Formats: sequence, structure tokens, C-alpha cells
Amino acid sequence: MKQTLFLLIAFTLFIPSCIKVGPDFTSPCVPEQSHWTNDEAASQTVEIDDWWRLFNDPQLEELITAAARQNLTLRSAAMRVMEARAILGIAIGEFFPQTQEVVGDATKFGLSKNAPNSITTDRQFWDLNLGLSVVWELDFWGKFRRGIESAQEELGAQKADFDDVLVILLGDVASTYVAIRTFEERVEIIKHNVAIQLRSLEIVQARWQAGMVTELDVQQAKTLLASTEATLPVLTADYVRSKNALAVLLGVPPADIGCYLTTSGKIPTAPETIAIEIPCALLTRRPDIRRALHSAAAQSARIGIAESELYPSLSLTGFFGLNSSAAASRRTTGGNRKFFSADSLTYTFGGGFSWPILNYGRLINRVRAESSLFREAIFDYQNTVLVAYKEVEDALTSFFNSQRQVSYLTDSVKAANRATELSRTQYVEGIADYTRVLNTEQASVEQEEEQAIARGNIALSLIATYRALGGGWRSFTCTGR
Repeated sequence: MKQTLFLLIAFTLFIPSCIKVGPDFTSPCVPEQSHWTNDEAASQTVEIDDWWRLFNDPQLEELITAAARQNLTLRSAAMRVMEARAILGIAIGEFFPQTQEVVGDATKFGLSKNAPNSITTDRQFWDLNLGLSVVWELDFWGKFRRGIESAQEELGAQKADFDDVLVILLGDVASTYVAIRTFEERVEIIKHNVAIQLRSLEIVQARWQAGMVTELDVQQAKTLLASTEATLPVLTADYVRSKNALAVLLGVPPADIGCYLTTSGKIPTAPETIAIEIPCALLTRRPDIRRALHSAAAQSARIGIAESELYPSLSLTGFFGLNSSAAASRRTTGGNRKFFSADSLTYTFGGGFSWPILNYGRLINRVRAESSLFREAIFDYQNTVLVAYKEVEDALTSFFNSQRQVSYLTDSVKAANRATELSRTQYVEGIADYTRVLNTEQASVEQEEEQAIARGNIALSLIATYRALGGGWRSFTCTGR
């Protein structure tokens, strides 16, 4: 008995030092970029977690906080983190004895007198068993340790996925808010121009009634007015759809969005300059890159699990408990006293192995399949890094060019408004016909709308830049998840 326990303890202590088949994961090489191609972007170590505060818009900050607290997609991602943590606990449990059961049974026997070799005098009796049964497949080749590694990396991947969902959510909330404010401003521009065109129509009708112009001028004025008014329903529909989209992001019904957007506001103003992190910082900041790396590491561990199936599995079994048979002719109490006694002690210890040598290539091809999935995960990781570089570059280009566009459109709006004033004056004085008034008024509306859209694009580009950089998740993610 002592020798058996000694061998069992020694063998158990030896297990952690056994080999682990399969590759040990190391971070793969990725395409490197030393600087951003846009010279206007200053690359430096900066803090970009609370990027939405750059807009200095309290309403936007409240929406960001509410979305991080209430969004249902984010909550679903949190549940996947909890699921991965539970799966890790299961994987850790597999490293220890897989079966640890307290078992017991009571069986009444009634033996036939005519049965062969029936020589017992007690033909009716109870057989009682109670004890602890243990089955332990030893982790000699590292199958269970690789399973723990894989589960740990999957947990890391789910945490990174949660952060990625959060980054996308914050960007979507800010972008939708900017779109709402842009629609509001465009509606105000249209309403303002409708009022101006109504006044122009009144002037034209007065001149027509005085016989100074033909009815053609009146109909042209009405056409421009109706065309301008026709854009209001379209803008209003887009405005309502944006508010409904924001409600979903906040995790509330569309009817409740009024509780969060209490007043109208201006398009958020972005800073003229931007400082961003150096390109290599993306590898640790962007959650989707970290998720891809964790997924590759988890797949690497699965190769080891598959390779371990090529070798014999070793296991230990044991039982320690009580066993006694009590004849029916004896009193029950006497049988129970005999059952709970030293004479009823029983135990078994043993070991064994199994080795699926005739697997017809099944196990080898499983290793090949897991290896192919690993290489696929590496390529996905490297491609994710390239896409991250591209998204940052695209957003930076859009940001600075939108600023230039607004600068040009500002001059264009001033010129268009001045042209409209001059054309009206010349029309009243009889110097110009009404077609010139129509053209200048239409151009003025278009230029003002384009300017509003371009100002919104500056804010949208800045949001896209910080989303591409992976900013925001640290502000709402607890490190102890």
C-alpha cells in the first residue's frame, strides 16, 4: 500500500515536467511602418482614450457614456467573455483527475437453487458498496496543458473582441450624433433659403401684376421654391432615421431618444491639428489586432492537442471504500454494523494505456488540418495589421482634405451670397433677367449645404481616425475583467 502511494505521488509530481508536443507560440512577424505618409499628422506618444472630449460637446459626452453603459451588443460581447472564462475553468479542471465520484449502491440478491455451482447457503442477501472512484488520464504529452493554453488565448481573444465592439460602438455613436447635427443644420439652411425665395416670389408677383415682367418669371420663381421645399422631406426622413439608429446604439426604443437628445445643437467642431501615435503602437492598442494574435496563439495550442493523440494515453484508476454482503436471515442492524467496520474496507489501484495505432491517417491529417488553420490565422493577423494602417491613413487623408474643402467652400458661400444679392438688385433695377436670380439663388443653397456637409465630414474623419487607432476602449474597460 505504501509503495503504491509513493509511486503514485512520484508519478504525479513528474507530470508537470513532461514534454508538451506541438509548437510553442511566438508572435509572428508583421509588416512594419515607421511613420504615417501624411506629413501633417504629428506622430508621437499621445493619450487618445477620451478622444470625444476634443469636440467639447457635453451632449456627445453624455451619449458616449450612456451607450457604453446600455448598448446590448456590448453586453452580448461581455457575456462571451464570461463564457470564455468558464471554458478556461473547464480546461483547467481537465488537468486534474477527470473522474472523482462518490459512488454507492445497495443490491438485493435472490439466488436460484438450480443455478450451476450454487454452493452458498445464503441464497438471499444484500450487497452494499460505498466509496470514492477516481479515473485520471495523465497529461504525459501535454494535451491538457495545451488545452489550457488554448482556452487562455481564447479568453484573451474574447476580451479583445469586447474592446473592439466598444471601439466601434463609440465611433458609431459619435458619427451618428454628427450626422444628426449635420441634418439639423442642413434643414435650417433650407428653411432659411425657402424664406428668402418666398420673398423673391412676392417681389416677382408684384412686378408681374404691375406689368413689368411676364408670367414666366413668376413660374420660374415658383419652380425654384417648390424644388427647394422638396428637399425638406428627404432631409427630415434621414434625420429621423439617424435618431432611430442612435436609439439602438443607446439600447433604448426610438420613442425614448428624446430623453437623450433634448435640444438641437451645432455640428461638433474638430481641432485643426491632430497628434496621433506612431504606427507600431497599433499592434498593442487596436483590439482587433490583439484578437487576431490571441486567436493565432489559441490555434497553435490546438496543434499540440492534435499531436498528443498520436501517442499512447496513460491513465490511473482507483477505488477506496466499503463493501459488505449481509444475508437476509440476519438482522439489518447487525449487517450495518459489519458494513461500517475495518473488515469492510476495500480498494483497487491500477493503471493502463491506450494507443490508437490503426487510425488510417485520421490523427495525422487532423494535425495537418490544425496546422493549416494556424497558418491561416497568422495570415489573418498580418492582414489585420495592414488593414489597420490603411484605415488610419485613409482617415487622416479625409480629415486634412475636408479641412481644405471647408476653407474653399467658405469663400464660395460668401461669393454665392454676394452674387445672389447683386442679381436681385440688378433684377429689380431691370438690368438682369430673372434667370440670373434663379441661378444665383440655387447656387447659394447648394454651396451652403455642401459647406455644412464638409464641416460634418471633418468631424466624421476625426472620429474615423481615432477609431482606426483603437482609441476609447480603455476609458470604459476594467482591467480586471
